[in-house]
Amino acid sequence: MLSMIVVMMWLFIVIRLLLRSINGEDLNWLRIVPALLVSAGFTWLYRRIVVAVLAGRYATREVVAAGALALAAAVVGGGDPMSWGMVLVTWLSVAVLGVPAVTATVLSAGVFAVGVGVSFGNYLIEPSTVLVGEHGPGRVLLYVTVLYGVFCACFPPTNRVWIWIWQLAVQAQEGKQAHARLAVAEERLRFSRDLHDLVGHQLSAIAVKAALAVKLTDGDAAAAGAEMSEVNTLTRQALRELRQAVRGYRELDLNAELNSVKGVLEAAGVRCETRLPFRELPEGVSPVFAYVIREAVTNVLKHSAATHCDILVRFTDEEAEMRVRNDGVDRWRGEDLGSGLAGLAERVADVGGEFTAGPTGDGEFLLRAVVSLPIPG
Repeated sequence: MLSMIVVMMWLFIVIRLLLRSINGEDLNWLRIVPALLVSAGFTWLYRRIVVAVLAGRYATREVVAAGALALAAAVVGGGDPMSWGMVLVTWLSVAVLGVPAVTATVLSAGVFAVGVGVSFGNYLIEPSTVLVGEHGPGRVLLYVTVLYGVFCACFPPTNRVWIWIWQLAVQAQEGKQAHARLAVAEERLRFSRDLHDLVGHQLSAIAVKAALAVKLTDGDAAAAGAEMSEVNTLTRQALRELRQAVRGYRELDLNAELNSVKGVLEAAGVRCETRLPFRELPEGVSPVFAYVIREAVTNVLKHSAATHCDILVRFTDEEAEMRVRNDGVDRWRGEDLGSGLAGLAERVADVGGEFTAGPTGDGEFLLRAVVSLPIPG
């Protein structure tokens, strides 16, 4: 739209010159040539102004310079609104972009007054500069007043609306790009969180089993072989779950996780007690609690000197709760929650729950996750 206005300006100028030539009027090249040169300079500045507008800036110096050139073109060329006076209107159409509505109104009124004054003044000096053919002063004054009035009333608000629509389109595109970047970041976070849960837990379990197998090698080769067989099983399971994490549809089973972590804890010399509900957990709770128990036991193995671990799972109609308590708080550092617990807090928050982890004050460490029921979505 902005480019079409300057194209329209040149069409009006060329058509009016052709009509004068066809009508047999003498063309005053001493006025036409300077007006053409000034209009060409105005066109160059107009392009710079448009680029600034589309970039969200107001090119004040270019607007002022273009306004001076537009006035010069109108004065030298004659000021006819359907010819050289169109340069003034074209300047107005871009000068009002990016300014308050009051300023735009003042500019429109100013261009209207200047345009009418310049064109009618030129008519009084050289009648052939306005309209084609011979016309009286009253008719010429009405002609320039109506045309400048229509142009100054229509072009500024039209362009301001067009720029507003264009800005909305840009914002929509930026919003779409931001949404895409956010989706990528969320996927990276999901994969990072899943990878931590998988690698952290499985490597801890493999390390415990391998260490136990080493201890049993000399005294009980059969038991050592059994432990190494479990290491092999854990390794294959880790690879399978890693592939599922990459594909994005991995979901843990709470019962399977409880059986697994209990075996790993006891192999590490940590007595494990579980208190579980007799009924199946509500839909959506089991996978979340499975991640909680996996990370909790991983931290027991890595960050504590626990001798026993107590796991409680309960639920009512209003909420489901999991508590993992151990007595290995001595080696725990309050400021070092690690990325695993931070990831758990995010997982629980995703289903509208609350997650806490820290010392209880009596030498134990308590990890607690509470999810309100039913889970949203």
